[in-house]
Amino acid sequence: MSHQQQPELTGLSASKRAAMRENPWEAAYLAFETPEQEIRKFVRRLVELGAQQWRRDAQIVELFCGRGNGLHALQRMGFANIEGVDLSPSLLAQYRGGAQCHASDCRQLPFERGSKDVLIVQGGLHHLATLPGDLEQVFAEMHRVLKTGGRVVIVEPWLDSFLRFVHAATEVPLARVLSKKLDALATMIDYERRTYEQWLSQPQLIVALSRKYFSPLQERFGWGKWKFAGMPRR
Repeated sequence: MSHQQQPELTGLSASKRAAMRENPWEAAYLAFETPEQEIRKFVRRLVELGAQQWRRDAQIVELFCGRGNGLHALQRMGFANIEGVDLSPSLLAQYRGGAQCHASDCRQLPFERGSKDVLIVQGGLHHLATLPGDLEQVFAEMHRVLKTGGRVVIVEPWLDSFLRFVHAATEVPLARVLSKKLDALATMIDYERRTYEQWLSQPQLIVALSRKYFSPLQERFGWGKWKFAGMPRR
């Protein structure tokens, strides 16, 4: 990313500006959309996948929660019993909210069997190092932790015609110059290419593993996303 393509850094602390310059993926992530835009996006997704029907006192955990914008979305929707899990303490440290957060591996969740009503993943599974091994471990842990009749919500990238078009656009230098959002996406893909392409190349495996552990209630493929809501198989 050239100096001219760096995201706006005004209003950030000197230490954070320096960290962003040293970490092109982090800078691109923050350039792709603002925290408020991401929170509103998460709210829309949750509503689409049935969150309005969940009890407001449900025990909800967001996995791979990162900076916590998904937690903010849940709080904005009126949910009170919220927790987050992410492997990165530095990302969790950026969260400013009332949810309890755990620095933990999602392949070994720090919760008792059958203790949670809802588990949510928004864009974390495609970062897993190995398939099918890591994915099966995460799904098995999610299944273990969910109560009977609980809910799982998953939103991940999916290689459909729309995403192929977007990928093609990221290969056009002029398009990246004209669109900061497209340039940010291309930079993120460059830095996570191995796991990203590994994920996109195995749709049948992913769907089969999801069916092994969860019964689908809703499932949609479109606009470059797999959106899944289900219940744990018993």
